Amino acid sequence: MDNSKVYGQENFNLPHDVVPLPSQGKFYASGKKALKVGYLTASDENVLMSQNLKDVNNMILTLLRSKIYEPDIQPEQLLEGDAEAILVFLRNTAFGPQYKIKTTDPKTKQVFETDINLDELNFKKLEKEPDQNGHYTIKLPKAGNEVKVKLLTLGDQFALRKIRDSYPNGMVAPIVTKRLEMNIVSVDGNEDRSDISRFVSMLPIADSKFLRNELDNLEPRLDLKQTILAPSGEEVQINVSFGAEFFRPFF
Repeated sequence: MDNSKVYGQENFNLPHDVVPLPSQGKFYASGKKALKVGYLTASDENVLMSQNLKDVNNMILTLLRSKIYEPDIQPEQLLEGDAEAILVFLRNTAFGPQYKIKTTDPKTKQVFETDINLDELNFKKLEKEPDQNGHYTIKLPKAGNEVKVKLLTLGDQFALRKIRDSYPNGMVAPIVTKRLEMNIVSVDGNEDRSDISRFVSMLPIADSKFLRNELDNLEPRLDLKQTILAPSGEEVQINVSFGAEFFRPFF
Protein backbone atom coordinates (compact mmCIF):
# COMPACT_ATOMS: atom_id res chain seq x y z
CA MET A 1 0.00 0.00 0.00
CA ASP A 2 1.20 3.50 -0.79
CA ASN A 3 1.41 5.22 2.60
CA SER A 4 1.46 8.64 0.94
CA LYS A 5 -2.20 8.13 0.02
CA VAL A 6 -3.56 7.09 3.39
CA TYR A 7 -3.65 8.44 6.93
CA GLY A 8 -0.20 9.39 8.15
CA GLN A 9 1.67 9.41 4.88
CA GLU A 10 5.34 8.79 5.52
CA ASN A 11 7.00 10.13 2.39
CA PHE A 12 10.43 11.35 3.50
CA ASN A 13 10.94 13.02 0.11
CA LEU A 14 8.43 15.67 1.18
CA PRO A 15 9.66 18.56 3.37
CA HIS A 16 8.54 18.14 6.96
CA ASP A 17 9.42 18.95 10.55
CA VAL A 18 8.84 17.30 13.93
CA VAL A 19 6.12 18.84 16.10
CA PRO A 20 6.20 18.09 19.87
CA LEU A 21 2.84 17.10 21.35
CA PRO A 22 1.50 18.67 24.57
CA SER A 23 0.33 15.18 25.62
CA GLN A 24 3.87 13.74 25.23
CA GLY A 25 2.18 10.80 23.48
CA LYS A 26 0.98 9.31 26.78
CA PHE A 27 -2.58 8.81 25.52
CA TYR A 28 -1.71 6.89 22.34
CA ALA A 29 -0.73 3.29 21.70
CA SER A 30 2.30 4.47 19.71
CA GLY A 31 3.58 6.58 22.63
CA LYS A 32 5.06 9.09 20.17
CA LYS A 33 5.97 12.36 21.86
CA ALA A 34 6.25 14.22 18.54
CA LEU A 35 4.90 13.76 15.02
CA LYS A 36 6.37 14.35 11.59
CA VAL A 37 4.27 17.06 9.94
CA GLY A 38 4.59 18.44 6.42
CA TYR A 39 4.40 22.08 5.39
CA LEU A 40 1.39 23.65 3.70
CA THR A 41 1.83 23.80 -0.07
CA ALA A 42 0.16 25.47 -3.03
CA SER A 43 -2.07 22.39 -3.35
CA ASP A 44 -3.32 22.95 0.18
CA GLU A 45 -4.58 26.38 -0.85
CA ASN A 46 -7.32 24.52 -2.72
CA VAL A 47 -8.52 23.21 0.63
CA LEU A 48 -8.19 26.55 2.40
CA MET A 49 -10.11 28.41 -0.30
CA SER A 50 -12.67 25.76 -1.23
CA GLN A 51 -16.20 27.13 -1.27
CA ASN A 52 -17.47 23.61 -0.60
CA LEU A 53 -15.72 23.32 2.78
CA LYS A 54 -17.99 25.59 4.75
CA ASP A 55 -17.62 23.24 7.69
CA VAL A 56 -14.37 24.23 9.43
CA ASN A 57 -14.20 20.77 11.05
CA ASN A 58 -13.91 19.19 7.59
CA MET A 59 -11.22 21.66 6.59
CA ILE A 60 -9.19 20.88 9.73
CA LEU A 61 -9.50 17.11 9.26
CA THR A 62 -8.53 17.38 5.59
CA LEU A 63 -5.40 19.34 6.47
CA LEU A 64 -4.37 17.01 9.29
CA ARG A 65 -4.92 13.91 7.18
CA SER A 66 -2.65 15.19 4.44
CA LYS A 67 0.03 16.81 6.61
CA ILE A 68 0.65 14.25 9.39
CA TYR A 69 3.33 11.92 8.06
CA GLU A 70 2.75 9.04 10.47
CA PRO A 71 1.12 5.80 9.23
CA ASP A 72 -0.23 4.83 12.66
CA ILE A 73 -1.85 8.14 13.60
CA GLN A 74 -5.36 9.16 12.56
CA PRO A 75 -6.33 12.81 13.22
CA GLU A 76 -9.67 11.88 14.81
CA GLN A 77 -7.78 9.96 17.51
CA LEU A 78 -5.64 12.92 18.55
CA LEU A 79 -6.41 14.89 21.69
CA GLU A 80 -7.70 18.31 20.73
CA GLY A 81 -4.66 19.99 22.32
CA ASP A 82 -2.27 17.94 20.17
CA ALA A 83 -4.26 18.79 17.04
CA GLU A 84 -4.11 22.48 17.97
CA ALA A 85 -0.31 22.31 18.32
CA ILE A 86 -0.07 20.89 14.79
CA LEU A 87 -2.45 23.53 13.39
CA VAL A 88 -0.36 26.32 14.92
CA PHE A 89 2.78 24.80 13.36
CA LEU A 90 1.09 24.65 9.94
CA ARG A 91 -0.10 28.22 10.22
CA ASN A 92 3.23 29.58 11.51
CA THR A 93 5.33 27.92 8.82
CA ALA A 94 2.96 29.06 6.06
CA PHE A 95 2.04 32.59 7.09
CA GLY A 96 4.27 33.54 10.03
CA PRO A 97 3.42 33.80 13.74
CA GLN A 98 1.55 37.13 13.65
CA TYR A 99 -2.20 36.62 13.90
CA LYS A 100 -4.64 39.54 13.72
CA ILE A 101 -7.72 39.28 15.91
CA LYS A 102 -10.69 41.65 16.19
CA THR A 103 -12.22 42.16 19.61
CA THR A 104 -14.19 44.79 21.54
CA ASP A 105 -12.84 47.40 23.93
CA PRO A 106 -14.80 46.76 27.17
CA LYS A 107 -14.74 50.46 28.07
CA THR A 108 -15.66 52.13 24.77
CA LYS A 109 -17.49 49.14 23.18
CA GLN A 110 -15.56 49.85 19.98
CA VAL A 111 -14.18 47.00 17.88
CA PHE A 112 -10.41 47.10 17.44
CA GLU A 113 -7.77 44.90 15.83
CA THR A 114 -4.75 43.50 17.64
CA ASP A 115 -1.82 41.20 16.81
CA ILE A 116 -1.17 37.92 18.61
CA ASN A 117 2.25 36.30 18.36
CA LEU A 118 1.56 32.58 18.04
CA ASP A 119 5.19 31.81 18.86
CA GLU A 120 4.49 33.03 22.39
CA LEU A 121 1.78 30.44 23.10
CA ASN A 122 2.87 28.17 25.95
CA PHE A 123 2.19 24.50 26.58
CA LYS A 124 -0.15 23.67 29.43
CA LYS A 125 1.99 20.93 30.97
CA LEU A 126 0.83 17.45 31.84
CA GLU A 127 0.29 17.74 35.60
CA LYS A 128 -0.78 14.15 36.36
CA GLU A 129 0.23 10.90 34.70
CA PRO A 130 -2.60 8.80 33.22
CA ASP A 131 -2.73 5.02 33.71
CA GLN A 132 -1.49 2.60 31.05
CA ASN A 133 -4.75 3.04 29.12
CA GLY A 134 -4.61 6.84 29.17
CA HIS A 135 -7.35 7.03 31.83
CA TYR A 136 -7.68 8.82 35.17
CA THR A 137 -9.61 7.79 38.30
CA ILE A 138 -11.45 10.58 40.11
CA LYS A 139 -13.53 10.40 43.29
CA LEU A 140 -16.60 12.62 43.26
CA PRO A 141 -16.82 14.77 46.40
CA LYS A 142 -20.62 14.71 46.83
CA ALA A 143 -21.81 11.35 45.46
CA GLY A 144 -18.65 9.56 46.59
CA ASN A 145 -18.41 7.38 43.47
CA GLU A 146 -15.10 6.61 41.79
CA VAL A 147 -15.25 7.34 38.08
CA LYS A 148 -12.67 6.36 35.52
CA VAL A 149 -12.44 8.99 32.80
CA LYS A 150 -10.69 9.63 29.50
CA LEU A 151 -9.87 12.87 27.73
CA LEU A 152 -11.85 13.53 24.56
CA THR A 153 -10.31 13.17 21.13
CA LEU A 154 -10.72 15.52 18.19
CA GLY A 155 -13.31 13.11 16.77
CA ASP A 156 -15.25 13.23 20.05
CA GLN A 157 -15.21 17.03 20.03
CA PHE A 158 -16.48 17.18 16.45
CA ALA A 159 -19.27 14.71 17.31
CA LEU A 160 -20.37 16.97 20.17
CA ARG A 161 -20.44 19.98 17.86
CA LYS A 162 -22.62 18.07 15.41
CA ILE A 163 -25.05 17.29 18.23
CA ARG A 164 -25.12 20.96 19.22
CA ASP A 165 -25.65 22.14 15.65
CA SER A 166 -28.43 19.59 15.04
CA TYR A 167 -30.70 21.28 17.58
CA PRO A 168 -32.85 24.14 16.23
CA ASN A 169 -32.70 27.62 17.72
CA GLY A 170 -34.56 27.81 20.99
CA MET A 171 -33.88 24.20 21.97
CA VAL A 172 -31.16 23.32 24.45
CA ALA A 173 -28.71 20.68 23.19
CA PRO A 174 -27.66 18.20 25.95
CA ILE A 175 -23.97 18.97 25.48
CA VAL A 176 -23.02 18.85 29.18
CA THR A 177 -24.44 15.36 29.72
CA LYS A 178 -23.28 14.00 26.34
CA ARG A 179 -19.75 15.24 27.03
CA LEU A 180 -19.67 13.59 30.45
CA GLU A 181 -21.01 10.35 28.96
CA MET A 182 -18.12 10.40 26.49
CA ASN A 183 -15.59 11.21 29.23
CA ILE A 184 -16.67 8.51 31.69
CA VAL A 185 -15.27 5.03 31.07
CA SER A 186 -16.67 3.39 34.22
CA VAL A 187 -18.44 4.18 37.51
CA ASP A 188 -17.22 2.14 40.48
CA GLY A 189 -15.90 -0.38 37.97
CA ASN A 190 -19.16 -0.61 35.99
CA GLU A 191 -18.55 -0.01 32.26
CA ASP A 192 -22.14 -0.49 31.05
CA ARG A 193 -22.93 2.49 28.81
CA SER A 194 -26.64 2.55 29.71
CA ASP A 195 -25.82 2.64 33.42
CA ILE A 196 -23.27 5.41 32.83
CA SER A 197 -25.86 7.43 30.93
CA ARG A 198 -28.35 7.10 33.80
CA PHE A 199 -25.63 7.96 36.31
CA VAL A 200 -24.75 11.16 34.43
CA SER A 201 -28.40 12.24 34.19
CA MET A 202 -28.73 12.00 38.00
CA LEU A 203 -25.31 13.46 38.84
CA PRO A 204 -25.48 16.38 41.31
CA ILE A 205 -24.49 19.69 39.75
CA ALA A 206 -21.66 20.07 42.27
CA ASP A 207 -20.12 16.78 41.09
CA SER A 208 -20.75 17.59 37.43
CA LYS A 209 -18.95 20.91 37.77
CA PHE A 210 -16.14 19.32 39.82
CA LEU A 211 -15.59 16.60 37.20
CA ARG A 212 -15.56 19.07 34.29
CA ASN A 213 -13.03 21.26 36.11
CA GLU A 214 -10.81 18.26 36.87
CA LEU A 215 -10.88 17.14 33.23
CA ASP A 216 -10.07 20.65 32.04
CA ASN A 217 -7.08 20.81 34.42
CA LEU A 218 -5.84 17.38 33.35
CA GLU A 219 -5.88 18.07 29.60
CA PRO A 220 -2.44 18.95 28.17
CA ARG A 221 -2.70 21.57 25.46
CA LEU A 222 -1.55 24.96 24.26
CA ASP A 223 -2.60 27.86 26.46
CA LEU A 224 -4.78 29.71 23.94
CA LYS A 225 -5.76 32.49 26.35
CA GLN A 226 -4.02 35.82 25.85
CA THR A 227 -4.35 39.09 27.79
CA ILE A 228 -4.05 42.27 25.72
CA LEU A 229 -4.49 46.00 26.26
CA ALA A 230 -7.42 47.70 24.53
CA PRO A 231 -6.99 51.26 23.16
CA SER A 232 -8.72 52.55 26.32
CA GLY A 233 -6.03 50.89 28.47
CA GLU A 234 -8.41 48.20 29.75
CA GLU A 235 -7.18 44.60 29.85
CA VAL A 236 -9.02 42.14 27.62
CA GLN A 237 -8.68 38.36 27.71
CA ILE A 238 -9.10 36.67 24.35
CA ASN A 239 -8.94 33.08 23.10
CA VAL A 240 -7.15 32.07 19.91
CA SER A 241 -9.66 30.17 17.77
CA PHE A 242 -9.20 27.91 14.75
CA GLY A 243 -11.88 29.15 12.37
CA ALA A 244 -11.37 29.52 8.63
CA GLU A 245 -9.82 32.98 9.09
CA PHE A 246 -6.97 31.38 11.07
CA PHE A 247 -5.66 29.92 7.80
CA ARG A 248 -6.72 32.80 5.53
CA PRO A 249 -4.80 35.82 6.76
CA PHE A 250 -3.94 37.13 3.30
CA PHE A 251 -6.92 35.95 1.23
